[in-house]
Amino acid sequence: MRCENGLKFPKMAAEILEKPHIDYALVAGRRNLPFFGVRHLQVLLLFFMVFIALGSNVCLSVAIVAMTDSLASSNPNVPTYNLEDQGTILSAFFWGYIWPQILAGYVANRFGAKRCLVGAMSLQSALTLFLPVTAANFGSSGLYASRFLQGFCQGFLFPSLTHQLGQWAPLEERSRMGAFAFGAGPLGTVVAMLATGIISASWQGWPLVFYAYGTLGVIWSLMFGILGSNRPAAHPRISEAERTFIETSLGHVGGKVSHRVPWMAIFRSGPVWALLVAQSGYIYCSWTLLSQIPSYINHVMHFNIKNNGLLCALPYLTLWVWSFVFSYASDSLINQHVVKVGTARKIFNSIGLLTSGLALIALGLTKADQVAQAVALLVLAVGSHAACMSGWSVNHIDLSPNFAGTIMGLTNGFAHISAIIAPLIVQFCVFDQTDPEQWRMIFFIAAAVAAVAAAVFVLFGSGDTQDWNQHRTEKIPMKKNELI
Repeated sequence: MRCENGLKFPKMAAEILEKPHIDYALVAGRRNLPFFGVRHLQVLLLFFMVFIALGSNVCLSVAIVAMTDSLASSNPNVPTYNLEDQGTILSAFFWGYIWPQILAGYVANRFGAKRCLVGAMSLQSALTLFLPVTAANFGSSGLYASRFLQGFCQGFLFPSLTHQLGQWAPLEERSRMGAFAFGAGPLGTVVAMLATGIISASWQGWPLVFYAYGTLGVIWSLMFGILGSNRPAAHPRISEAERTFIETSLGHVGGKVSHRVPWMAIFRSGPVWALLVAQSGYIYCSWTLLSQIPSYINHVMHFNIKNNGLLCALPYLTLWVWSFVFSYASDSLINQHVVKVGTARKIFNSIGLLTSGLALIALGLTKADQVAQAVALLVLAVGSHAACMSGWSVNHIDLSPNFAGTIMGLTNGFAHISAIIAPLIVQFCVFDQTDPEQWRMIFFIAAAVAAVAAAVFVLFGSGDTQDWNQHRTEKIPMKKNELI
């Protein structure tokens, strides 16, 4: 049976019963939502932020090869340096990255994400812009300090982004919006690796890469300062229908949200610890691949810097494309009541981590002259991580829409300790970068980490909105995700 506005009557009645303070016309008004609304604009801005930030971080993984090779560019005036501590320089980013995470989540929850995002992006873009000057004047020490400070700035980004998604992404669209925003990372990686490889081999050389990314970051900061907004109710141009749709889906209508964080409840939460393990395993595997693919291809497969960039980009292009497939499948399964939210998160997280782990094992057994097979396995190992964007990546918002940024700060900070460890393990284990046998151990370790992380999330993870998400000071209590 359908009412005259086209909504199924049972579904409409259920919404009214569960939210009696919502006017019938506003519920029916979901049919009149704009095709491209303000919520889509906010997520699009977050997409470009991740695209630029991850690109400015990743490009050094490729550029550092050109920075140490006088033959990388045909221009003899492009500077090169003797950087024997490359692993330390690459890991310095994460030494800065882990410290501000908890503070960032709290600040975003207390004051809104906009200030954090604009401030952090502005400063990290300035550091990127001046990195060639820093390298010329201070060498390895300057690069280490610059990367540390860049990491510190970017430490504010993902907790703030997650908080922003928690304010703008309705449950019905959460997987897609989360995957779109986080999916900018692999796309940014693709473009960064392609552009860095090509530019480093050109007459302008590697410094142009950092000038370009620094400029893009400054432009984004100005745009988000003008167009960004902390929450739907604060946006001056959002329609009533769209604002109500978002707020009713998230349970924010009429609520006065307290800013007090239930720290002890979060620390005692089993699903939060399971999320931390899953996120740590993912980050260890992804950063092992991300930071070492350029060196692996260059030293084992013997490709020059231009082809290096092209091959390094292919797995991340695959990841970006597959993220749309997996996120649409996840939302469809949830919205059609095929599986519960928590079950969907576990299924897609397992697909991502276990498939990647199996591909890494096969890669470790691949011989140096089996180039096509190695490339195919690298594509599979990285591309399958797209499923995790509908797994652990959006689970922070599932557990607590109010404190998603705080939880992301906690888990992201501690999880990135594994990103510090990953390149250091390579530095300690791979003494001869041309030896496939030594690389095999690196890939086997990453596969084991992925398997353990997947198992822990399946056993102890949850998609349920936790009881500590709601506050005594709220007028309207938050309810648990109705599909769980």
